[in-house]
Amino acid sequence: MTSTTSPTQSTLFARLKHAAAEDWQAYTHHSFVEQMRQGTLPEAAFRQYLVQDYLFLIQFARAYALAAYKSRTLADITAAQDGLAAIVGETELHVRLCARWGLSREDLNAADEHQATVAYTRYVLDAGLSGDLLDLHVALSPCVVGYAEIGARLAPAVEDNPDHPYAEWISEYAGEEYQQSARAAIEHMDALAERTFAESRFGELTRHFAASTRLEAAFWQMGLDAAGNPQTFP
Repeated sequence: MTSTTSPTQSTLFARLKHAAAEDWQAYTHHSFVEQMRQGTLPEAAFRQYLVQDYLFLIQFARAYALAAYKSRTLADITAAQDGLAAIVGETELHVRLCARWGLSREDLNAADEHQATVAYTRYVLDAGLSGDLLDLHVALSPCVVGYAEIGARLAPAVEDNPDHPYAEWISEYAGEEYQQSARAAIEHMDALAERTFAESRFGELTRHFAASTRLEAAFWQMGLDAAGNPQTFP
């Protein structure tokens, strides 16, 4: 499957991705992702990741609520509303998958946040609180667009193997609905940049983008590290 999220080099996202190319490669081709593609990722690693990603999404929903608050136009508020709705909907995937292990929504809500979850989500929230709407969306974009890129790249593994153990997760992020959300995020970030971007800001925005990208990689690593430590699960 070919990704439909690939931006042209004229987009701000493309420039940021190019500037943080090594970090982006380490995130999108992390061992966690490659093992998922191959179907060899330990179930314990995926389970740990899913529980923490559910908690992660709750904080990202707060980030989109913050985006609505910091918006000055109805179009920006609507974009934040759409992002918030998509994040809330995404939690249902985690609830469905975790139910296979007998974990309820209540179990997920009661789980403690891992330090990798806290570090990433609070960084994004702080970027939004201390900066403007563009700062916030730049910090959000490695997650939103990165998952679409990963899903599209892993999709052939599912097409070749209908019994792939991670087919539902991969199909969710390779699907057209999520791909469209990623395209919309790129377009909205460009619309913001047309109003508020100056070249002098590019270095600061790159630091936000690169930091979020590295925190994404650390989130994958958290799953791998916990694979042999089942007492970390709720």
